[in-house]
Amino acid sequence: MSALPRILQHRAFILGSDFIICYQKRKLSGLRPHHKVRSLGLPRIGHTPKRCSAEEAVVSVKSGDHIYLHHAASTPTDLIRALSERVLRENLTGISLSHALLFGDVPWVEERFHDRMRSNCIFICPNLRPLVNKGKADYLPVFLSESARIYDEKALKVDVAFLNVSPPDKHGYCSLGVSVDMSSGAARNAESIIATINKSQPRTFGDTAIHISQIDAIVEENVSPIFEIHEAPISKEDAAIGKLIAENLVTDGATVQLGIGAIPDVVAKNLKNHKDLGVHTELVGSSIQELIECNAVTNTQKTFHRGKVVACFAMGTRNFYDFVNNNPLFLFGSAGYTNNVQNIARNSRMTAINCGIEVDITGQVCSDSIGKTFYSGFGGQVDFIFGASIAGDGLGKSIIALPSITSKGESRIVPYIKQGGGIVTTRAHVHYIVTEQGIAQLWGKNTRQRAFELISIAHPSHREDLEKAAFERIGCMPLRD
Repeated sequence: MSALPRILQHRAFILGSDFIICYQKRKLSGLRPHHKVRSLGLPRIGHTPKRCSAEEAVVSVKSGDHIYLHHAASTPTDLIRALSERVLRENLTGISLSHALLFGDVPWVEERFHDRMRSNCIFICPNLRPLVNKGKADYLPVFLSESARIYDEKALKVDVAFLNVSPPDKHGYCSLGVSVDMSSGAARNAESIIATINKSQPRTFGDTAIHISQIDAIVEENVSPIFEIHEAPISKEDAAIGKLIAENLVTDGATVQLGIGAIPDVVAKNLKNHKDLGVHTELVGSSIQELIECNAVTNTQKTFHRGKVVACFAMGTRNFYDFVNNNPLFLFGSAGYTNNVQNIARNSRMTAINCGIEVDITGQVCSDSIGKTFYSGFGGQVDFIFGASIAGDGLGKSIIALPSITSKGESRIVPYIKQGGGIVTTRAHVHYIVTEQGIAQLWGKNTRQRAFELISIAHPSHREDLEKAAFERIGCMPLRD
């Protein structure tokens, strides 16, 4: 009997588009045949969730529990507040919280919570960055494409999942809304699910459905709206970088991925005169709405999910959330699907645009740390850089963008990555590095040629020192040919 039928005998544990991916993972992981998971889209016959206040909903949480927090725009503010109050009131200890970005108040940054609640950050948010670097919270480096897998394979346990979902439709189906990514994986592996029913949460299409009977307790009254995210401040360097990328590296008909930050936003603003662009990304934001409305994004030339904007989470303005709500143009999947490198590579002219913190003269990219200081996380940078690099049509482009200097005037193009800094993208993966000084094309070039290219886009005040340092590192002068 083939392997696939044997798996099916034991119940495939992920439904829909993710099944084949998870089938491959099961082969690798050696999970027990009856690995316990929820089928989020399957009604639980005879089960009705408890309707209660946030304070009543968190009563089931006990010391030592592992809790997953819905993240980014869907941060479950009301459940977080109620849990924090109960932890102090009931003297609970040893509660572990796994999550990515969190917005709003995180009470456990206060000293009185440090033995009671501890974050395990898949992506480090600014409000928890000091705790991570003081050893009071943890950083879990993982590709976004594998973030759901860490729950599927029980690398991270989930006793309770805190979700922030849309109201149910007439069939009882809620939506995970604008934060699907790892949330679907965490929810289907949770012992129990507590959710706020949020009228401001968009109903999205794709792998987003959760039947209300799969939820154990729901909070419907006095629920805070999901978070709106507005454009980051744009510097003159950001503006120059965005224009360089849009005008020189993004072609008509390309499928684009735009990472997080000011530079990707500027790139989008400079794409309004392009034609027939497609979008396959992790994060989709308000700038994509503008490109759709001016007809720059049509998705008609895509070779994977033609006609759809594919993403795993969204952040933007209220106007953008209203645009996404019940809009079949958008397809939201788990990160294991959207960020699967083989799926990314199926897109025509896949162009991945991400940001770095520091780049050495051989092309190694540090993106999650500043020296010894943990700063952010892997996110989907490696997934998309690699996926674009191996795109089947041979026309993919992997791009890293960064200003040439820091706010203190230090060069971001360096001889060596700072001590303690982490290599997120290897020198073999990246095709282009872009600063406001120009574009360095690295693919197919040796270290001597790479050093020449990168020094040429460094800030002029640092180029002479970089040439000397390059000679010491590679043993010869950097040259174009």
